[in-house]
Amino acid sequence: MFVSSPILAPIVALVAWSMLIWLWMYITRIPAVRRAHMKLDPDAPRGEQMNLLPAAVRWKADNYNHLMEQPTLFYAISLVLALQGEGGGINLALAWGYVGLRVVHSLVQVLINKIELRFALFVLSSLLLVGLTINAALALG
Repeated sequence: MFVSSPILAPIVALVAWSMLIWLWMYITRIPAVRRAHMKLDPDAPRGEQMNLLPAAVRWKADNYNHLMEQPTLFYAISLVLALQGEGGGINLALAWGYVGLRVVHSLVQVLINKIELRFALFVLSSLLLVGLTINAALALG
């Protein structure tokens, strides 16, 4: 079964954004590890060594991890909407809004890391995800 739906585009866009953050994370982390002359120790407690890096370097990894958390729900519900034939209209607008807010959230976190602003963006994007979920549930009829 072949499914074509406009809501697949925001899914691809958020995955592409996640890969850009992944790249940015390593472009900043590897030189920072080298500058710190860190000897990577597989027996060190999780995160202990990375906590030695400057905060601005860690922010990229923190954001990459955030992009692996709640957005997984976005991917799932967007695919449900695509399979239901409900991937256009308001759902498409909500999906693009979610992606846009997650991109802005990423930029805030990796550049200035203002927690209050990040939280506001997270709440707004979460509300859009709730809207997508309600619409998918209603479409189940």
